[in-house]
Amino acid sequence: MSPPPDPIDPIREFLELRALVAAQEFEGGTAAILATADPAGRPSARTVLVKHVDERGFAFFTNFGSRKARELDANPQAALCFFWPSVHRQVAVEGRATRVSADESDAYFASRPRGSQLAAWASRQSAALTSREVLESSFRAQEERFREQPVPRPPFWGGYRIAPQRIEFWRGIENRMHERRLYQRGAHDWTQVLLYP
Repeated sequence: MSPPPDPIDPIREFLELRALVAAQEFEGGTAAILATADPAGRPSARTVLVKHVDERGFAFFTNFGSRKARELDANPQAALCFFWPSVHRQVAVEGRATRVSADESDAYFASRPRGSQLAAWASRQSAALTSREVLESSFRAQEERFREQPVPRPPFWGGYRIAPQRIEFWRGIENRMHERRLYQRGAHDWTQVLLYP
């Protein structure tokens, strides 16, 4: 009797693929375009660094006052697109975003370089800025505030996790005969279907 086939696991496939491109792509393959929409359906997109991926989903971190955070809080449906031209691959993720736990946000914030920690305090992300000097002055003030002590995570800063409902793997092939495999999450497992390029 032959063993049962391995269960479909697009998260494992994603992690294996990202490990392959880690040394070749910007930020080790963590950079992705995040698309959100406001309650009226008006979309916006920007690059984020997806720092944690596991069976729960795809996590990134931001200021809760940023445009993306405000849009996710109002309309949690979101999409991510990873494009890795060095290996002719793309992965598109669609799902629902929720905030990660305070403990997870604390742990990731503690791992960031000190300058990035200070910048999180200094920036009112997405708010209008009157001049660059105002931002630099705010950064210097935070340097002084936290001199010779650890920088705590700001209460207005943390993570979101997109729990995927759809994950599409695209592989570029000559003559535009690309390979597209779409995984969709069911009640208990994933299904897979091939798509025309």
